[in-house]
Amino acid sequence: MSSAPLNIAIAGLGTVGGGLMKLIAEHSELLERRSGRFIRVTAVSAKNRGRNRGFALNGAQWFDDAVKMAGEAEAEVVVELIGGADGVARQVCETALARGRHVVTANKALIAHHGTALARAAEKAGVALAFEAAVAGGIPVIKVLREGLAGNNLKGVYGILNGTCNYILTQMQESKREFADVLAEAQSLGYAEADPSFDVDGIDTAHKLAILASVAFGTEVGFDAVHVEGIRHVSALDIAFADELGYRIKLLGIARPTPHGIEQRVHPCMVDAAAPIAQVSGVFNAVVADGDFVGSTLFEGRGAGAGPTASAVAADLVDIARGVRIPSFSVPAAKLVKLSVSPMERHRGAYYMRLMVKDEPGVIAQVATALGNEKVSIEAVLQRARHPTDAVPVVFITHETEEAGMNRVLAKIAALGTVVEKPRMIRIEPLSQ
Repeated sequence: MSSAPLNIAIAGLGTVGGGLMKLIAEHSELLERRSGRFIRVTAVSAKNRGRNRGFALNGAQWFDDAVKMAGEAEAEVVVELIGGADGVARQVCETALARGRHVVTANKALIAHHGTALARAAEKAGVALAFEAAVAGGIPVIKVLREGLAGNNLKGVYGILNGTCNYILTQMQESKREFADVLAEAQSLGYAEADPSFDVDGIDTAHKLAILASVAFGTEVGFDAVHVEGIRHVSALDIAFADELGYRIKLLGIARPTPHGIEQRVHPCMVDAAAPIAQVSGVFNAVVADGDFVGSTLFEGRGAGAGPTASAVAADLVDIARGVRIPSFSVPAAKLVKLSVSPMERHRGAYYMRLMVKDEPGVIAQVATALGNEKVSIEAVLQRARHPTDAVPVVFITHETEEAGMNRVLAKIAALGTVVEKPRMIRIEPLSQ
């Protein structure tokens, strides 16, 4: 291990870049004691040179062109904190690897779309590609899967991977308000973007899940194989029924091997209210890894923000300074296997189905017939009366069945003249933890 300073170049001085600059300045001695090398920022690049960011650059060379910095700066490591799956962020990483520089990134979209190719390029160059900060912010889940659980065959990994969605669902449950109202509040508090689609439609969670699945199972990263649903359709009525049934609704990312391949799915789930992950509230994230020898382990913490994400970036820098070299996705890139995907139609589980129906005789019988024709058995039925002129909510809980049959049931029920709204379905997820 070298005792010379570890020179780093930082591309992007936004929330995370600024947090990293402050962490390195505040904990320079601590980082040096733990890594054996002084970590020095020698170059930076951002959009606006004249902006007051609240921290000193301490003589770091400024580059207006981040790609040029990745190729020319006096740096052993390039830290990419720009964001986005393509464009400048991808060019920065590819340029740095081509020049034999280590790359540290917090960019989940980049790794989800191009992680396999970047890992192969890093391996060819003999350098590290590190992305602890790309998943779950300050929770060191990549290190856990790749190192702490290296002696286990993983039976599954799942979690709450988006703080915005968890905040919205928590507030809906606690305040009994509708999605749109709570989303507006989250935007006013800065927890949700002006355009919240990336978060509430499940894309952010899907990026992170694709990375976790690759690290957990030693496969090529397969973002396009993730089944993705968001939380826009979850209503206060669904939250209330879930509470009555002893469940909490959480947006989960779930990856697990099945006889048909690996499931990668993101969608709202009903989970037992007593399960530890059901207690994870607000903007917090949580990840559960289920190993054959260790059993289930749960990790909870802040999944975003300047401090937690900068903490994860710093951990990768310390590993590089120590000379630690671990394959990005648990096994050498050349040994990553092609992802074998289990189609969502093959998923088996129990289901919550809510209908809004006309209060007429025979409605329940019509629905029961549709379920019976697909051999979907009913565990429970809940019905609540409303004003005589209103539609009536009816909830069916099914026993375990295959999703393909459930989809056919939903299509048949939607076509009934007595059903006045699109049926709403939420999967009931039995959890090992």
